[in-house]
Amino acid sequence: MNIQPITHDLLARSVIAVPPLARTGDLAIDHAENRRMVEYLEQGGVTTLLYGGNAVLYHIALSEYAEMLEMLAEISSEATTVIPSVGPAYGTMMDQAAILREFDYPTVMVLPQEAIATSSGITTGTRKFAEAFGKPIVLYIKHDRYMEPEQVRELVDDGLVSAIKYAVVRDDPADDNYLREIIDAVGPDRIVSGIGEQPAIIHMRDFGLAGFTSGCICIAPALSMQMLAAIAAQRYEEAEAIREKFCGLEDLRNDINPIRVLHDAVQIAGISRTGPIMPLLTSISPSEWKLVENAVAELLGAAGLS
Repeated sequence: MNIQPITHDLLARSVIAVPPLARTGDLAIDHAENRRMVEYLEQGGVTTLLYGGNAVLYHIALSEYAEMLEMLAEISSEATTVIPSVGPAYGTMMDQAAILREFDYPTVMVLPQEAIATSSGITTGTRKFAEAFGKPIVLYIKHDRYMEPEQVRELVDDGLVSAIKYAVVRDDPADDNYLREIIDAVGPDRIVSGIGEQPAIIHMRDFGLAGFTSGCICIAPALSMQMLAAIAAQRYEEAEAIREKFCGLEDLRNDINPIRVLHDAVQIAGISRTGPIMPLLTSISPSEWKLVENAVAELLGAAGLS
């Protein structure tokens, strides 16, 4: 596992894959199947992995957190940066800080907490966690006005933020005053688009963001990496043609549920046996399974993997 600090170059060199976490039938962490997932991504050119929502770390037991950290460090190559997540509850993330200090992870993402939180409270809690962790964190902005831009700037100026995952969904991603305000506050170099391939071209071309995260890259990693390269080279028509190949599966993730669909899509594709999804979530229905199966086959075909 790469343990070097997060830089703009690191954020820009690879699509940041956001894979599911495979589990056995009794919900134990499945080391062998997670290794298969990581190796598949690495073979596709991916060098940055982020374990967060798609891995259902919202519901991970504190008693298995160290096991997961040890496994991810073990199964990833020396060139691969792995970013785990903490939270979303404040007490949980503070307990996780103590566990993380026993490892060499260069950063960690704080999962967003919206239901019982205020923007000032989120700022304070994030600060206290980063100080307890002892390293800068990845700030995950998933909801509109989750934090005010000046609050984001305070954390950045104090050296507590390594990167920002921006994932506020808009009907038109080009029309996003909140993102522009955050960029005005801290610049675009440490911000990555956090909603997959769909808005990535606009976010990188029009807003200057450093890169993008993706869940569907778990199905077709080399194809997603080609899209990143095309955007970086300003070959936007090529990038758009690639982006459209992901739309079938991404649309189902939007319509059904992004986490549940990806968890089962990876299994349907034969990449890794992801196993049952963690409660409080459920697997997709049989009718949804068929739709996902067709979309996966279409994406694999478009990537030349069928």
